[in-house]
Amino acid sequence: MNTELASDKKLLRIFSKLYPNPSSELNFSNPYELVVSVILSAQCTDKKVNEITPRLFKKYSSFAALAKAKLPDLEKLLRSINYYRTKSKNLLALSRIMTEELGGKLPTTTLALQDLPGIGPKTAAVIQCELKVEPALPVDTHVFRVARRLGLATGSTPLKVQAQLMERFKPKHWRNLHHFLILHGRRVCKAPRPKCGECALAKLCPAAEGTK
Repeated sequence: MNTELASDKKLLRIFSKLYPNPSSELNFSNPYELVVSVILSAQCTDKKVNEITPRLFKKYSSFAALAKAKLPDLEKLLRSINYYRTKSKNLLALSRIMTEELGGKLPTTTLALQDLPGIGPKTAAVIQCELKVEPALPVDTHVFRVARRLGLATGSTPLKVQAQLMERFKPKHWRNLHHFLILHGRRVCKAPRPKCGECALAKLCPAAEGTK
């Protein structure tokens, strides 16, 4: 077994102990709620999205219901979310397409998802990842930062890091790895001040400070 493969297996074992059964920190119970939550989470924390969505889903419980919403009413509900005006317009447009053109059936392929308003490459990958319809490894700011610090990728953009991670790890690991890196980035490997002294991965990390 080569050194890189052995190190990656050890890293996955440690992550599995740190974060057993990893999952999204967004609150959702069906594909509709997932899509809406993921779109709202762009440039916004999951915590803030989770504060807003209970009221949103109570008033609009499906794509069909949301398609009938009035833009000012939706904007009022989403006002505390970053870019709420753009997100409101995208959600209305997406819901109308879902209702009028797709019969409420959410597409699952990358290209078909990205054809919908408000869904870009990362959002499409998150939807695929959470619904487990296709292997996907979304790269957000936490995945990008932690993967580079751990030496798992060297890419200068999220898409390059995504490609490197997908080549390095088997598809069966992609979903969990995505969540492992996010959770570790939020709790330990923080952007301004990583907690290297508390990190269980410090001995494997080329960027760890004061642990060698």
